[in-house]
Amino acid sequence: MATVRYSRIDGRRPVNYCSTVAVVTVVAFSLFAVWMFMSSSIVPAKITGTLYQENNDSNTNNVGERGVVNSPGQQFEDSSGDLPESDEKTVEKQLEGTGKERNEGLVKGSDDKTDSEKPVDEAGVNSESKNAEVNKEGDNPGKGTGDEKMDNENNEDAENNSEFGNGETQQTEDEKSEMKQEDRAVTDNDEQAEGNQDEDSKKTSSGSKAEPEKKVQGPDDVLPTAEKSEILKETTTQDGAWSTQATESQNEKKSQEHSVSKEVTDYHWKVCNTTAGPDYIPCLDNWQVVRRLPETKHFQHRERHCPSEAPTCLVPLPTGYKKPVPWPKSREKIWFYNVPHKKLAEVKGHQNWVKVSGEYLTFPGGGTQFIHGATGYINLIERGLPAIAWGKQSRVILDVGCGVASFGGYLYDKDVLAMSFAPKDEHEAQVQFALERGIPAILEVMGTQRLPFPAGVFDIVHCARCRVPWHVEGGKLLLELNRVLRPGGYFVWSATPVYRRNPEDSGIWKEMSKLTKAMCWDLVTIVKDKTNGVATAIYQKPTSNDCYQNRPEKEPPLCKESDDRNAAWKVPMEACMHRVPVDASERGSHWPEQWPARLEKPPYWLNNKAGVYGKAAPEDFTADYEHWKNVVSQSYLHGIGISWSSVRNVMDMRAVYGGFAAALKDLKLWVMNVVPIDSPDTLPIIYERGLFGMYHDWCESFNTYPRTYDLLHADHLFSNLKKRCKLASVMAEVDRILRPEGEFIVRDNVETIAEIESMVKSLQWEIRLTYSQGKEGLLCLQKTMWRPEAVETITSAII
Repeated sequence: MATVRYSRIDGRRPVNYCSTVAVVTVVAFSLFAVWMFMSSSIVPAKITGTLYQENNDSNTNNVGERGVVNSPGQQFEDSSGDLPESDEKTVEKQLEGTGKERNEGLVKGSDDKTDSEKPVDEAGVNSESKNAEVNKEGDNPGKGTGDEKMDNENNEDAENNSEFGNGETQQTEDEKSEMKQEDRAVTDNDEQAEGNQDEDSKKTSSGSKAEPEKKVQGPDDVLPTAEKSEILKETTTQDGAWSTQATESQNEKKSQEHSVSKEVTDYHWKVCNTTAGPDYIPCLDNWQVVRRLPETKHFQHRERHCPSEAPTCLVPLPTGYKKPVPWPKSREKIWFYNVPHKKLAEVKGHQNWVKVSGEYLTFPGGGTQFIHGATGYINLIERGLPAIAWGKQSRVILDVGCGVASFGGYLYDKDVLAMSFAPKDEHEAQVQFALERGIPAILEVMGTQRLPFPAGVFDIVHCARCRVPWHVEGGKLLLELNRVLRPGGYFVWSATPVYRRNPEDSGIWKEMSKLTKAMCWDLVTIVKDKTNGVATAIYQKPTSNDCYQNRPEKEPPLCKESDDRNAAWKVPMEACMHRVPVDASERGSHWPEQWPARLEKPPYWLNNKAGVYGKAAPEDFTADYEHWKNVVSQSYLHGIGISWSSVRNVMDMRAVYGGFAAALKDLKLWVMNVVPIDSPDTLPIIYERGLFGMYHDWCESFNTYPRTYDLLHADHLFSNLKKRCKLASVMAEVDRILRPEGEFIVRDNVETIAEIESMVKSLQWEIRLTYSQGKEGLLCLQKTMWRPEAVETITSAII
């Protein structure tokens, strides 16, 4: 059975009908008998909470706990293959304070209406309706099922079962006449009933005229079956490329088939009290661990050190926080009080990084190596090496030590995605500035551990005065860049050793030349920038192993055959190089298709592999893309109330093939695709199609500042996650990284959906939509500005 619930913005609930009744006359009894004779099957039901009415042909509206329900239509299109077929549909919708309500199947009423103006049970169930359930978030159905015929001996019992709330409702002659007319209208192929109703019954609670109802679609139109969507359940295969996603998920789904979750209502949220305050990042502000580190010369104090127990408190808002400036204006200016930090403007203002201008922080688009703007610098690089071909040949790049990420922000104009990163260091809030501007960025450091990316995925790696000592300790840090750089890809290095000839810079240049030659990198060109007075060296990684084998000295060494180049989650760096893939069937042996063709075409190296959903990987890839295009176009863009013009920073918390992000390609936004560490390692596929992302464990905090994403999307994440960690701490993390008034879309089994819904209610979030069919459900939520009054001190985060 499918159910939909919409949230009403003003939060009002439908009023109960008064139970005041005049003396029943003989005429009233006669009219009632005639009406009962002509009606097919109307059974008033006792309503203890939310009223659900099931109708085989789905042509009836339903009254919800808080408002009025209309048919979902195609805007709720969903083609998840996990969803069973259903012959029944139940809808509950709560209007969003527009003052307009549908005319057919509408329960009218407001606080200022008289009893005679409040018709009872106008849902208009037709003669084929099987039952009318009373349900409230898992409660047992109430009285009054539609299995009885109204012309039998139970007419009196059926009438007595009609209640709203705790008060009994008796019908006046006018109300009975209206119900008679509506019942005829529904059974006659959904003909409009306006002409048969009283003038008062055509008005909504706010006095506006009702709009004609759209035809309700069948369950397959709302959530097409697996055969139609071509999306299957993930397999239980233990071998092959997707060994990490095994029977665990399938067994969990089976174990939940007969279980019913109890709604938890005793969440007691508190505000985090930490030294970082509104900028608290649990895994980067664990001072209790940082103080005990034996050394910090390799930037260990900038790496992740997560608390033993993930916090469940909520990060406070900065004083004076406002809704962020929308893209593209945000690239040039943001609200100062959203990121109230002046230090970087004082230190880097002369280099046009950032400046304070009244209530704004402004960004002239400059950087240390491109004071006069990133656009000219970007164009100069391409002129110096046309093979780079921004936005065609080069699509996904890594910007190391990004500052405020102006380089990546202006590359967006050229259809280039830049994964910008920098540590949380003395350059106060630089990554936070980038994200507030709507530019992709994460908090990372070139320290002792591998970056959270697979091998050979970035078309270009860029460093402009990134302050990383590439040449020291056998070039370990540069060798990590070599790991993530695609064979044939470029390293663009703009730094003083390239163009200055003082003793220090000359020494570094000499060491870098020796190191890059030993790594078989080819110095393709040095581009001189007369405008900014700098120069940029561009190196290319080899596409074969010939140079490695012919080196007179084997330093740096090749990595062991047993070393997994894609292993990247909390894996120590090694000062070695992985062999270049040369087999035609291996990933990395060929450059991807040019953008945008690479987005839709299955990678060549997926042949002969099994896909995540059980089909051959190329078929899986295509079916997944079609699935998400359908969901996005039919549901997300138009059916769940999201204003996409205000959405810029998006995260898919459990990406598989990146189909969700690919389906959003025509919108002016970017998507961070996160592949959980216990899911199939499909992140290389995401990069191959010209998108980007990273690995992460959602039992820990994400490497970003609070309030940095406009929309989060979680597809079947939580049901698997709750086996390893507390959902309350995960929801606290979701609350931390999502902006106030940001949107959260959750797709999961109904048990998990109920748990999440309970939590967000306690968080005072807006529930925009709930939808379920069979064992699967969908939630659309909006975070609010609410913060609790209670405070919890996090001792590990106090300096």
